[in-house]
Amino acid sequence: MTHSAFALLTLGTLFPFSPLAAQESPNNAPAPAAKAPVPLEDDGSRVSVLGYHVFHATQKPSQMRIRTSKFREQMQAIKNSNIPVISMEQFLGWRRGEQEIPPKSFLITMDDGWKSVYTEAYPVLKEFQMPFTIFLYKKYVGSNRGSRAMSLKMINEMVDSGLCTIGSHSVSHPFPSDVKKAAKNGPAAYDEFLQMELGDSKSFLEETFKKSVTTYAYPGGYHTDEMFPIADSLGYDNLFTVLPGKVRRDSASHTLPRYIVLGNHDGPFNTAMVFRNSPRFSSAPVTLPHPTKPESGAIVSSRLPTISVDLSNVIDLDPESVVMRVAGFDKVPVVVNPNTKVFEWTVTRPLRQPMCEVTAQWRLLSKEKYEPVMRWSFRLDRESAYQAN
Repeated sequence: MTHSAFALLTLGTLFPFSPLAAQESPNNAPAPAAKAPVPLEDDGSRVSVLGYHVFHATQKPSQMRIRTSKFREQMQAIKNSNIPVISMEQFLGWRRGEQEIPPKSFLITMDDGWKSVYTEAYPVLKEFQMPFTIFLYKKYVGSNRGSRAMSLKMINEMVDSGLCTIGSHSVSHPFPSDVKKAAKNGPAAYDEFLQMELGDSKSFLEETFKKSVTTYAYPGGYHTDEMFPIADSLGYDNLFTVLPGKVRRDSASHTLPRYIVLGNHDGPFNTAMVFRNSPRFSSAPVTLPHPTKPESGAIVSSRLPTISVDLSNVIDLDPESVVMRVAGFDKVPVVVNPNTKVFEWTVTRPLRQPMCEVTAQWRLLSKEKYEPVMRWSFRLDRESAYQAN
């Protein structure tokens, strides 16, 4: 039997316990069998999946517990990056090849069902209008153990808001040692154990919240190969680990990477914010409302091109509000010609990627909110560029 245990820092200390350890009788009524999805080709998009646990306004941060103020700072950083937070529905549609998503995006998830998700994190996410997914395990849903677990009313309120999606996190949140012990009892006993943990949790959540549940987060990230066909037969189509990394459209559905954000260390979040993928590029140029250089779809030979956007046709433009972002450089200091209203910036270090994405956004003097982002890409003729530079 082959076991796989993924760790972020030291997994044994990161997830040392399950808030509820009591056992419950299994319910082995599986959902209709479903085939594992066939991986699609990589389309260039990358998703940073963030995983959180406990939030608190004043208690000392730990690996699992993050200060509410720190969480808010992180959400503000995501907003400032102009990288969108997508919903689980959008994520799954993209993974199935049914819809497109931006080249870079975030997916926010929270494990277990701690009450602080509702009292501390939800107000922040509602303020920023950021969708999120809660991975719940059956024995902690509506629990009466003190004030730690969310009530059904709290969960339903978040779901009804349209921001919250529900995923499964097992029945009892078993330790890796519990899983290994069940496996040692033989294939039949192990199969029964997995059917209960994955199957009973799914059916309970679907019956309780009247929502389809097709996603699963392995407790502590621990999984074995035997879980995969059972997950497929139960109707799970995307299962998440705690191994950091970006999700691609063609990532293996049984072992999707996820950044577990720590309350006492900024490393995982900072890494999740960094996208090194080349932006998607279509050979067909995009029609833009305003002229740019290089033009959309153009091929350039210089690794230090000047990038510009002509906003002379924008009536009531606030020139000081114009923001340009270039892949690999983020926000760049544009220079404006006041007579032509051309905003430009010359690349300061040689481009490395074969494609470069640029976005521009601005505000009108008569409005407080920014106009929609204008986005275009151009391609670098790397052979000519390296010869010229």
